[in-house]
Amino acid sequence: MCGIAALFQPKGAELGSAIRAMTAVVRHRGPDDEGYALFARGTGPAVLGGPDTPGDIYRSPLPYCPRGPEDPGGRSVEAALGHRRLSIVDLSAAGHQPMCSADRELWIVFNGEVYNHIELRAELEAAGQRFASHCDTEVILGAYRQWGEDCLRRFNGMFTFILIDWPRRRVFAARDRFGVKPLYYWTAPDGMLALASEIKQFTALPGWRPSINGQRAYDFLQWGLFDHTRETLFRDVRQLRGGERLSFSLDRLPSPPEPRSWYVLAPAAGGHGGDAAGRYRELLEDSVRLRLRADVPVGSCLSGGLDSSSIVCIANRLLREANADALQSTFSARSTDPRFDEGRHIDEVVKATGVANFQVHPAPASLFDVLPDITWHQDEPFGSTSIYAQWHVFALAAKHGVKVMLDGQGADEQLAGYHTFYSARFSGLLRQFRLVQLIGEMTAVRKAQRMPAQQLLGYAASALLPEMLRQPLRRLTARPSSQTPEWLDVGRLGAQAGDPFVDAGAKTSRLRDFSRSQILDTSLPMLLHWEDRDSMAHSIEARVPFLDYRLVELALALPDEAKLSDGISKRVLRDAMRGIIPDGIRARMDKIGFATAEEAWLRRERPDDFRAALRSAVEASQGVLRPSAMNMLEDVIQGHRPFSFLPWRLISFGAWMRRFHVQVGAA
Repeated sequence: MCGIAALFQPKGAELGSAIRAMTAVVRHRGPDDEGYALFARGTGPAVLGGPDTPGDIYRSPLPYCPRGPEDPGGRSVEAALGHRRLSIVDLSAAGHQPMCSADRELWIVFNGEVYNHIELRAELEAAGQRFASHCDTEVILGAYRQWGEDCLRRFNGMFTFILIDWPRRRVFAARDRFGVKPLYYWTAPDGMLALASEIKQFTALPGWRPSINGQRAYDFLQWGLFDHTRETLFRDVRQLRGGERLSFSLDRLPSPPEPRSWYVLAPAAGGHGGDAAGRYRELLEDSVRLRLRADVPVGSCLSGGLDSSSIVCIANRLLREANADALQSTFSARSTDPRFDEGRHIDEVVKATGVANFQVHPAPASLFDVLPDITWHQDEPFGSTSIYAQWHVFALAAKHGVKVMLDGQGADEQLAGYHTFYSARFSGLLRQFRLVQLIGEMTAVRKAQRMPAQQLLGYAASALLPEMLRQPLRRLTARPSSQTPEWLDVGRLGAQAGDPFVDAGAKTSRLRDFSRSQILDTSLPMLLHWEDRDSMAHSIEARVPFLDYRLVELALALPDEAKLSDGISKRVLRDAMRGIIPDGIRARMDKIGFATAEEAWLRRERPDDFRAALRSAVEASQGVLRPSAMNMLEDVIQGHRPFSFLPWRLISFGAWMRRFHVQVGAA
């Protein structure tokens, strides 16, 4: 896991100082090593080290290892690669980056993991290739040499990389199927193309002038949605989306390269062969097995819910079978509010497995003190204080020396784990005229989830009524009831009012399509963004076994009943985990998620802190947030308006504008 950067300027420029500055900004992503490669026409690439480059790198004879920590500035070059390394696999000098092929033609900076690199290495060796390291970075180079850009389809992992074929002056960059690892690009005013792991790396470059993308800001503020397009909240900063690649010639710049999709999510061919639970368990176990591959200790997040408990229990069994030297370390966030505390469920898993468990109790007292740091690491505003709790979990893991963590992201989106899936389930039954089953399903949902009648009515209305009649009922499910709220100056943003969930395909009446939208466009991209930044802020690699593409494609192929029926969500996972996780966890029907007691913090414990923070956000927003936002907050505090994460979104937005000096209306 690492931080990467690349600069391209075919007319030549002094890029060395800039590439070093870009990588220095993300030292947290890779404190173990740093390296640079500079490319000038007519000469071979120059490789350089820096202050964090270990001494054994300089003593290595490998062609990509530098001989000393030279100053990269003062020379005109056309391209530059920069890398910060968090050493996870092959901790030796052979894992140094930028890495090159033996003939020094192919160069790469890579962030992430290709979990099946051992199997791919064996296949490539059988084809005659030879390797100098044991890391997956070199396997990517070999795979590209063997299969070209089609090598992407052979990788099982989370990754972004930038590869330069220097003799042919070609650049090839790619992001993994579901966008677990990030990659951004920006073109400077002088035509220089920059690529980076995090947006903040562009702040180190000449010509950077941060201005707001009004439409994406509107989508976030009003609807709580971002990362649903290639655009970011920074105007002119784009990202590769999950399953996309860039491929271009240096000689074609400064014309901006156009991303293309290399992966399209589709249901697994052949389905599940009749035993859905058995096949799902088999793939999940293999996914966890692959994600335990590391040359450093691997820990796990443990919330006490079905997803994280499944991962912990499977990992525990695999480690015991392998006679692992140490217990698996798990890390949990607890709440002082019993409505959000899952301590007894955490204890149940710990008792059943014997894993070591470390706990933290995130409190509101330090929330606003740490907000500027979290905002800086997140790059963009974030939707709730759950990111603050997650921040503390990764800080706790770092304190205990853990560099790799397994987590449960992705299960809810693929297996209908959220309450919002009820509308799609009801719609599917109605569309098939299965009215008796529809009534039974609604009754079962209310009973299993102990759901208030008005909330159930909201989901049913979303499924059964036309859009015109849904609007008055949106408040029943805490969705916006107006596209132009009184607290937001849409004109100041230069945005068009509308529902971005429609464009993201989230208004579908089919459960499978709704799941696809959640995975590719709405819920999951945001969760992965937050987890990547929270984990990497503490120099930790977060791995997500539920996002093994084989597992996601299988889940997409399953019938609706295997995911949600009789009011029970994620049925196939519950069946698959029989005998593996405690029955008390497997039978849990309450859905807490990774949540804090934000409502209590806002209404009872720290209302003045929230008032002060929102007042500061209004002042920082340059007129985007109207003073009437304070009235909205007061209504929430006093209970005259239902609690939602809206006040926090506004607070986070203001903190982001202040932290990154973002301007409204700047060219």
